[in-house]
Amino acid sequence: MVLSPDDTVAAISTPIGEGGIGIVRVSGPLATAILTRVFRPADKQPASLESHRFRYGHVVDPETGSQVDEVLSVWMAAPRTYTRQDMVEIQCHGGIVPLQRTLELVLRCGARMAQPGEFTLRAFLNGRIDLAQAEAVLDIVRAKTDISLRVAVQQLRGGTSGRVRAVRTQLVQALAHLEAELDFPEDEIPPCDIAHALSDAIRRIEELLTQADQGLIYRQGVRTAIVGRPNVGKSSLLNALLRTDRAIVTPIPGTTRDTLEETINLRGIPLCLVDTAGIANSRDLIERLGVERSQQALQQADLILWVVDGSEPLKGEDHEIAAVVRNRAVIVVVNKTDLPPVADDAVALPSARHVHVSALTGSGISLLEEAIVETIFAGEVETPDVPAVSNPRHRDVLRRALGRLVSAQAGWHADAQPDLIAVDLTAAASDLGEITGESVGEDVLEAIFSSFCIGK
Repeated sequence: MVLSPDDTVAAISTPIGEGGIGIVRVSGPLATAILTRVFRPADKQPASLESHRFRYGHVVDPETGSQVDEVLSVWMAAPRTYTRQDMVEIQCHGGIVPLQRTLELVLRCGARMAQPGEFTLRAFLNGRIDLAQAEAVLDIVRAKTDISLRVAVQQLRGGTSGRVRAVRTQLVQALAHLEAELDFPEDEIPPCDIAHALSDAIRRIEELLTQADQGLIYRQGVRTAIVGRPNVGKSSLLNALLRTDRAIVTPIPGTTRDTLEETINLRGIPLCLVDTAGIANSRDLIERLGVERSQQALQQADLILWVVDGSEPLKGEDHEIAAVVRNRAVIVVVNKTDLPPVADDAVALPSARHVHVSALTGSGISLLEEAIVETIFAGEVETPDVPAVSNPRHRDVLRRALGRLVSAQAGWHADAQPDLIAVDLTAAASDLGEITGESVGEDVLEAIFSSFCIGK
């Protein structure tokens, strides 16, 4: 990622399409000069700039003088800006043409097109936010539920960063004492027992890791595949969970021939429901392709809702599906309770949880939702009042740092040489620095910020 922070960058920061307003954002040393060239105040007063104050006027082509759009513009002086550079935002009418024309004029006047996430990258590089907070910005944009938004906002406020930084400071202090003993053996440096510092750091990291699984669920959601043989009511179940007729439902077996995905908010959990084609042997090419996609969705799922027809005995296809999902996180959904039941549904994975529903009438759907939540959280649903680790990168880094600290602790109790213990402490401190950004490589930065949208 070879990007100069001295360039002036610009981008459209609102989604492309029709809307009330659209914003062109500019950041860098030429932001002020660019604004004075493309903006004409409606009051025709000199275009003197006052920081953080909107002015009404028009975007004009500086070469022809023709008006492009009626806008509001604001200039924001560094360092009180998102990037800690001079910034300009031009609020245009929310259409594709006025936004593109305004951006073209800004680029013609000296800015270059911003790369994905470059505004937030500049905020990080200029010290306004740390790396974990920068990642929280993307989590806020992508939040699908109120709880996932709350977790992301807490991370943006520095909750996770503060806890990680406190552990890192503790390790650096212990490391400084060890290195002093190594560098100045002839001096009388008071002995220091770092055992407490190590055990406390291990405890703190373990606490963060215990929150990671729940945090990841709120951040990423749970991919849930609805599977079963044809005509057991999979699409009807999808519609019942969505509370809307999203999937086509007919009495004809094999109506669904492709996967269909929708996301719902279930007690704050983003639940990505994947309706699949009925899994059965078929000579029809399209149906076979649909079955292949169903099998792929099943393999990729975090949770499986296996739908069986409670009004019919289990068939061979049901037993084949049972063999596939037996060792997975699965809930057996016994559908069609509005019809006379049969007695053998309990033989379908007897160790799994069974929920009886009628997707047609809605009976039992709330019980199914309870079962899904309890399965996801192993029977315990918590509200994330404490900032949770919700980023897989952070979780992996914490696990790595924990392993190094456990090694250092074992070395300390075994009276290992201080320089060997210092190696583990140095590596652990460096690992934790990857979360907040004190020690992070360019490849990590590129991987993180390339996932941002342009203009953020």
